[in-house]
Amino acid sequence: MDYRCGGDRVTVLDRVSATFPPGEMAAVVGPSGSGKSTLLGVSGLLRQPTSGTVLLGDDAVSDAPVRERDRIRRTRLGYVFQSGNLFPGLTVTDQVVAMAVIAGGKARRARPRAEELLAEVGLADQRSLRPDQLSGGQRQRVAIARALIHRPSVLLVDEPTAAVDRSRAGQLADLLHRVTVESGCVTVVATHDPEVVAVADRSLDLTDRRR
Repeated sequence: MDYRCGGDRVTVLDRVSATFPPGEMAAVVGPSGSGKSTLLGVSGLLRQPTSGTVLLGDDAVSDAPVRERDRIRRTRLGYVFQSGNLFPGLTVTDQVVAMAVIAGGKARRARPRAEELLAEVGLADQRSLRPDQLSGGQRQRVAIARALIHRPSVLLVDEPTAAVDRSRAGQLADLLHRVTVESGCVTVVATHDPEVVAVADRSLDLTDRRR
């Protein structure tokens, strides 16, 4: 993956190849600037690779037309961003339902599953609250439930414990592993956190994968 910086070309990811089987949680590690978030962006079709191919099953999804990539992002991929990116005016339940609607579902049909997911992530009692009434860890759990509402094949998670206190970091890591196993999805987590790495099934180290 290359970028232009002034008049220079900078390679952020070089010869990175990995296969993630269903039901596995993988931690992507490396120092700041090593390309962890870039790898998630490329894998999640948010950035177009300058070379190489992203496969989802047997499908070369990075080579698909723009509209097809948009559809894949909405229906087959789930994202949990470092900041949570919640809608400020929506309740916890409506956050999750909204993502189902974006993926093409009906709000009425999505609501029971949204409440089921919120119970699974420990937020049944907070379902009527808004983001500014939640802790950092609770907001991340909402983001996880929201990302799972449409049953994605792949869950991409960027620094999930960066904004939570240490007592909650291990709980979030355990939650991510549990939902990975229970849903059978692939979960790829970019992280600096040793607690996340310890829970993951394996890790991919991006140190020295740039030049």
